[in-house]
Amino acid sequence: MKNARTYYDVLGVSRDATLEEITTAKNALAKIYHPDANVHKDIDTTELMQEILEAYRTLSDPEKRSAYNIEMFGTNEQRVFRTFTVGPDKDGNDESASFVTYWNTANRLHDILRKSRNLMEHKPKKKKLYQRIFRMNGSDRKQEEAEQSRRIAELSAQAVQQITVLKLAGIPMQYWSPEAMNWMLVRWGQKQNMDYHLLFTKYDSYVEETKSATEKIRLKNQARRFHHDLKQLLSYALEA
Repeated sequence: MKNARTYYDVLGVSRDATLEEITTAKNALAKIYHPDANVHKDIDTTELMQEILEAYRTLSDPEKRSAYNIEMFGTNEQRVFRTFTVGPDKDGNDESASFVTYWNTANRLHDILRKSRNLMEHKPKKKKLYQRIFRMNGSDRKQEEAEQSRRIAELSAQAVQQITVLKLAGIPMQYWSPEAMNWMLVRWGQKQNMDYHLLFTKYDSYVEETKSATEKIRLKNQARRFHHDLKQLLSYALEA
């Protein structure tokens, strides 16, 4: 049973995942694998969706999860490693992660960039109405700027963690976009024992053969914006 693909692998979460993490993973995967979302793509994801729901029903129920852990692992002891840990553990055993893990990582990175963009576009110098009325003093302004810098620094550290996972997994930056990761997730889900690295060239062929010149330009502009935002976040933290 040790090498069997588990419900934790299906959802891309670790064995110590909380109910919130399990539910979030299920909802995110459902958006990609739901048959209605793929009906026009000539892809039948019904079986994959059923597997996701089966995994969720088991892991979201404490009693069923406990029984499942005992059946699969011989114990209900909670593991210490987290979802985004990649590479050998302390005992030298390789904890392989499914492509779902990297898909989640890429999505988290984009969410971090969205939050950092909102922070960096916020200009403390532009006072809100209540600030004009009560005249924010210099000390308050410095505190606001310091808090903004702290939050951006935290987001930068989080971004580095996600970037490290993706790089260690051998996934080039040009495939970190939601569109590319979503496309590869569906194909990987159809044959989960395949080497997901083969999907990179398949995605390139898909874009080349199916996307119009306008759509290709859009993808390039999205990639350029992503690279700019990521570089700005990392450099901002270094300067702070």
